[in-house]
Amino acid sequence: MQIRKAAVIGSGVMGSGIAAHLANAGIPCLLLDIVPGELTAQEAAKGLTPEHPSVRNRLADQAVERLKKTKPSPLYDEAFAGRITPGNLEDHLPLLAEVDWVIEVIVEKPEAKKQLLSRIEKHWKPGTIVSTNTSGISIEAMSADCGEAFRRHFMGTHFFNPPRYMKLLELIPGRQTDPELVTGMKHFCERKLGKGVVLAKDTPNFIANRIGTYGLLVTLQEMQKQSFTVEDVDAVTGPAMGRPKSATFRTLDLVGLDTFVHVAGNVAEQAVDEDEKARFTVPEVLQTMVGKGWLGEKGGQGFYLKRKGADGSEILSLNLATLEYGKPGKPAAASLEAAKLAKGAGAKTKALLQGRDRYAVFAWSVLKPVLVYAAAKLGEIADTIREIDDAMKWGFNWELGPFELWDAIGLAESVQRMEAEGTAVPAWVKAWIASGHMSFYREQDGRMFYVNAGAYRGVEEVPELISLDALRKRKQVVLSNQGASLLDLGDGVACLEFHSPNNAIGADILTMIQRSLEEVRRQYDGLVIANQGRNFCVGANLMILLMEAQDEEWEEIDSIIRLFQHTMLQLKRFEKPVVAAPHRMTLGGGVEACMPADRVVAAAETYYGLVEAGVGLIPAGGGCKELALRASRSAAGPEADIQPWINRAFETVGMAKVSTSAHDAFGLGLLQEGDRVVAGLDLLIHEAKQSVRGLVQGGYEPIPERKIRVAGAEGKAVLQLGAYGLHRGGYISDHDLKIAGKLAHVLAGGDVAAGSLVTERYLLDLEREAFLSLCGEPKTQARMQHMLAKGKALRN
Repeated sequence: MQIRKAAVIGSGVMGSGIAAHLANAGIPCLLLDIVPGELTAQEAAKGLTPEHPSVRNRLADQAVERLKKTKPSPLYDEAFAGRITPGNLEDHLPLLAEVDWVIEVIVEKPEAKKQLLSRIEKHWKPGTIVSTNTSGISIEAMSADCGEAFRRHFMGTHFFNPPRYMKLLELIPGRQTDPELVTGMKHFCERKLGKGVVLAKDTPNFIANRIGTYGLLVTLQEMQKQSFTVEDVDAVTGPAMGRPKSATFRTLDLVGLDTFVHVAGNVAEQAVDEDEKARFTVPEVLQTMVGKGWLGEKGGQGFYLKRKGADGSEILSLNLATLEYGKPGKPAAASLEAAKLAKGAGAKTKALLQGRDRYAVFAWSVLKPVLVYAAAKLGEIADTIREIDDAMKWGFNWELGPFELWDAIGLAESVQRMEAEGTAVPAWVKAWIASGHMSFYREQDGRMFYVNAGAYRGVEEVPELISLDALRKRKQVVLSNQGASLLDLGDGVACLEFHSPNNAIGADILTMIQRSLEEVRRQYDGLVIANQGRNFCVGANLMILLMEAQDEEWEEIDSIIRLFQHTMLQLKRFEKPVVAAPHRMTLGGGVEACMPADRVVAAAETYYGLVEAGVGLIPAGGGCKELALRASRSAAGPEADIQPWINRAFETVGMAKVSTSAHDAFGLGLLQEGDRVVAGLDLLIHEAKQSVRGLVQGGYEPIPERKIRVAGAEGKAVLQLGAYGLHRGGYISDHDLKIAGKLAHVLAGGDVAAGSLVTERYLLDLEREAFLSLCGEPKTQARMQHMLAKGKALRN
């Protein structure tokens, strides 16, 4: 399926967010909204008339401008806003004939949506896909008055908010939707938009909101019944149950209480079953809060309130009985502590439920009905348990879906407990257990199977979706130690996977890189450096470095840095292609592990930066050297001015800048021409592997070492002058100035003459010397300690 241009109708938060993500994917997009009813004071002052285009397009124009200012940004790069063309529904509907996909994102009112679809159909070009982003209105009812050909091309595409960051997209076909178009759209949204797509039935709230809203309402009802506080509930329903830190009430504050009440009302109004209708009835306290405008973050207060006090900001929690805010308590119990100590979402939940205190009782009282409800709705809201599990993981950020979690806590044992307590368990679950099955999922030879229609069905294997965990289980590990492994990806390509805590680089990873290069030299055509951890790599092992510095083991630190530098040079000089595939947090040494690669194929959501200044250091694994080399290469010709390129590198490293996306990393000079960006994580390793194959087939030859032209003493003085100005202005501390001086010395190539040609090893020596001297500084050690303790930089 080829979608070359799209149109989004409705420029509110959701509509503009969807338009932004289409722009992120390189798809030009129309953004249309209604014509305003009257002039603003500013428009009148300019002498504009209601017929002026800037007036008629005002709503969409303002939406595009907001996209550039919103944080976190809906755009990978602010420049991508140029791919969005604002317009209005009176003048620009005929332009719909030029697009391949129209997405309706207007107010959640059935009649308004029906009227808009009628207008769209008048300008509809046969073959164009039309979809609605409704969060729960019937697809069939909405399109009932449209022609048959139009309905064949109509479906629901429910993006989760914010569209850039939330993985889930629920695809909802109508009864007449062409199945081939559904398959094509699923493929397109997964590959081009980086989405996790589930097929949902045309029922109220579809899958994720149906299960998620039910669970939140159950939690509220049980909270009131068992006299729990807001902070009590969040302590149980967050990471202790394999769910996000936002748990229940921070999640509701983020979503907006008015939005939540509306979504719950969808089911309450349409439910036939009286028990279900009662479960979806919003508690009176929520209605009161909405009436007061306490909507959560967008209303300035909700279940939590952030208030500035004499000692700084403090977070207060709401007492639902008195509707007054107070300092939150700190829940503590044996069951919560047991969950904290357990590893993995399943083990945490199991440990929590095995407790005997009130928190364990509460956890069971809110989890049990959700598991039963999910099982009861199978077939009604989705055809398979996988769609339900994936929807909850991708839409609500649960670590395990309900059926995966049920397996983790013990399917047979938990059902036995439910029935002993008088809970009605769906017949198909009991029949499954009675037939001798102890879990909904089963793994065999690295392949996953799940229950479907009374039998295990294998998960469809898609070649592009490479799972390193599955490869490991299929005995594809070639080499391994505590920090990293080398796996066989097939087709002559190996993958070096980091798996140390936080994927921090230490001696074990560096040793495995060296061993991997020897193995690839013998057995493979090329190497991918990738992993599927939460983050690619957060840098070097800071704890070990701090301990060595405090013990004044300078020779040991020197040895560690020499090993890092030597290993990165081996990667850079390797005679076969190397492709790095970073994702999410890729910081410090993580960036330096990518810089020697022939190509970087990065996930779009990659936050990439040389952040060593934040802990009082400079990059010393080749990061400074590589930036100096790139500056030399960018300033083509012996007479070209290298200073602007060095200035940019100095600012990027000195300010510890981190890209807001992989696209942004190009602007920082950390990614370069030839590197690529992939929309989603699922395809990242496949794309990196294909890049290796492409380099091999193109007759790969390693780039020979060339000398680096440096800015020298003159360039160093320019950098130092800039830093001095910031210091005089109070923007940086004394210690920042000292770090900047060391960084300037390395990036400029030391005290040699401007334009001098130096070797890579010369610059590496400068890096190492500067790094060692900074390690001995008490303020640097204080920064390292603060980072390890607080997880954020100290600017001392």
